Amino acid sequence: MGIKQKFYLILFAVFNVFIIGSVGYYTIFSGDQTLLDCAYFTVISLTTVGYGEVIQITGNPAAQIFTMFLITFGMGIILYGISTLTAILIEGELSDILRKNKMKKTIMKLSSHYILCGGGETGRPLLSELIKNHEPVVLIETEKTLIDRCIDISPDLLYIEGDATEDHNLINAGIEKAAGIIISLPSDKDNLYITMTARMLNTTIRIISRVTNQKIEPKLRKAGADGVVSPNFIGALRMASEMIRPTAVNFLDQMLRSGDGNLRIHDLTISDQSDFSKKTLMASNIKNRFNLLVLGTKTPDGEITFNPPPDYLLEQGTTLILMGDIKNIQRARKTI
Repeated sequence: MGIKQKFYLILFAVFNVFIIGSVGYYTIFSGDQTLLDCAYFTVISLTTVGYGEVIQITGNPAAQIFTMFLITFGMGIILYGISTLTAILIEGELSDILRKNKMKKTIMKLSSHYILCGGGETGRPLLSELIKNHEPVVLIETEKTLIDRCIDISPDLLYIEGDATEDHNLINAGIEKAAGIIISLPSDKDNLYITMTARMLNTTIRIISRVTNQKIEPKLRKAGADGVVSPNFIGALRMASEMIRPTAVNFLDQMLRSGDGNLRIHDLTISDQSDFSKKTLMASNIKNRFNLLVLGTKTPDGEITFNPPPDYLLEQGTTLILMGDIKNIQRARKTI
């Protein structure tokens, strides 16, 4: 039985005791006493206040017997209700404290993770996509109802219940060791402020911010955002694509959401310790080794090559645009 059900059951039981006591006295005295006096005497009897007999109980055997049963069973129900409510409060608060402390320690151990500011209509799909890609993520959200909806997506979700515009919440989310932060709050002003704060707290972190007013984008860029996304603008492009090229859009959707929805396009950068450095694309054998399709490459100076040829030379700092299963991409990330 849940906490709410227990609470309602206790209220129902106490209310019934009060009604039975009031109606019982009223019936015993055949209406000679007012219902208010009967109710009042029931309350002072059950609470053991002892103001005296508001209605004449002494000398009335039926009333005396009824009072004994009322106090015995009524007090038992009330004391049980009080103890149950106390246990619920203490256990709930204690378990909540222990859970938050455990979660805080887990977050402190994270590194190269992602921070998501906002768990609303934009934040929840973002969270779902990060989790599908097996990326470690910490949510910062003020509203408990939105946090609960996000927990429905991931029961083991790590989160900070607080305002993302406050520095200590970003620090508690591990921003100093995070790889990136996604800011998806409804307010452009809040997004701008968090962008500036995040850049000051971590100069190397990748910052992606949501924007509603396109005029704010230059300010977000200057504040330190690496990427600025307008859901309205992206949504408009998608609607236009659905209208003029529906088959192509449907093909991409089916490709990226096929089966369990684990097929993705990802980018991986060749490190200085990678075995693929100074090798050709054919010699690296990425396709057969990881079952990944190389769609394109990007050199450190920004040169992009689509569908690179087999003799394309891979060098340190080159970013590969790959398509394949998420698990295969994760395996390749550990090697590349």
